Amino acid sequence: MELTIFYDGTCPLCLNEMQQLKRYDQLNRIALEDINAADIKQRFPDLDVEQANTILHGLQADGTWLYGLDVTAKAWGLTGKHCWIKMLRLPVIKPVADKAYLTFARNRYRISYLLTGQKRCDTGSCKVK
Repeated sequence: MELTIFYDGTCPLCLNEMQQLKRYDQLNRIALEDINAADIKQRFPDLDVEQANTILHGLQADGTWLYGLDVTAKAWGLTGKHCWIKMLRLPVIKPVADKAYLTFARNRYRISYLLTGQKRCDTGSCKVK
């Protein structure tokens, strides 16, 4: 696996994006791990689950960690889709995009509710309307 993404499976928008990623991951380069899984700390002892609940975490094959939009850009780059996301990593745009991402991450349940009608997804079956 080139990238393991640690995401919040109770967030409808987050879950939807992960489902889209896997749909486009034709070469199976991305693994997905819900940070709410009961055994997550046993399987990934180096993962700080509290921190992963505030910002998206990604573990690369070489053992290095990526965070926030760096994870998103890497993941979509691996699928060959949404190439425009790479622009969010340009030095001029990166600071603003990172602040916007952190605002989204802090408010993801409210934003999910506005867009999907669901604040949280307990069954893993949430969908964006």
